[in-house]
Amino acid sequence: MSNHSANTTPPQSQASASGTTPNAIAISHVNKVYSNGTVALQDMSLTIGEGEFISLVGPSGCGKSTALRLIAGLGKMNSGSISLGEGQKKPELAFVFQEAALMPWANVVENVRLPLKLAGVPKRESRTTVQEALNLVGLAGFERNYPRELSGGMKMRVSIARALVTKPDIMLMDEPFGALDEMTRSKLNSDLLNLWQQKHWTVVFVTHNIYEAVYLSNRVIVMAPRPGRVVADVAIDAPYPRTEEFRTSRLCNEYCREVSARLTEAVTGISERASVA
Repeated sequence: MSNHSANTTPPQSQASASGTTPNAIAISHVNKVYSNGTVALQDMSLTIGEGEFISLVGPSGCGKSTALRLIAGLGKMNSGSISLGEGQKKPELAFVFQEAALMPWANVVENVRLPLKLAGVPKRESRTTVQEALNLVGLAGFERNYPRELSGGMKMRVSIARALVTKPDIMLMDEPFGALDEMTRSKLNSDLLNLWQQKHWTVVFVTHNIYEAVYLSNRVIVMAPRPGRVVADVAIDAPYPRTEEFRTSRLCNEYCREVSARLTEAVTGISERASVA
């Protein structure tokens, strides 16, 4: 597995650097320090090519969610830069949060339609777009249900459909499946990959689950805390579509072990520095 170590530039990154695949996201020397002095990110640099599926993994406090929010423009960095796309037209962003955050007084259709409503799109014009999104996430037939009538997995499908109606180029996802049971999570992982392949999004996916990250991603970015920073970039060289066969394969397990080892190195290094201090 050494040919996929942090010191090896993944094939996708090489393509982006050479200009064959345009960059969707370029993070350059970003620093983020909160007002209480916490260094959330230190000198973070990361390039993500169009159409890549990237997962950020790492222990709590390593800046994964902070990085996602900065990409979305939901906060200010202290220094550095983040650029989206390489052309004149800026890519459309959608953000799926850890909680579905649905309006309890609105049914499924109205929850999904919310971004279009806020954008001033008339209800009649948005009807087809909303229905297509619901069909894609497997919620046809649940249009008139309210959030209280839905399971956790179905609520997350509504949240994804709400992101879909904006027709994004870049999908930012902050542990969207973290609170779900393993069976539901596995099903949504597979459904998400199918959507990604259909829609050709660039996805940045935050998770604590190494198996989920390896199953989904082209690359797994390992981060360490105090200060938050990138410590490894592991290319997952396995073809899509990925099935249950890949999930239980030796190759998948080898990648999981590699990512786990990178995380252990990062955390061990932090512990050693703390004990010396």
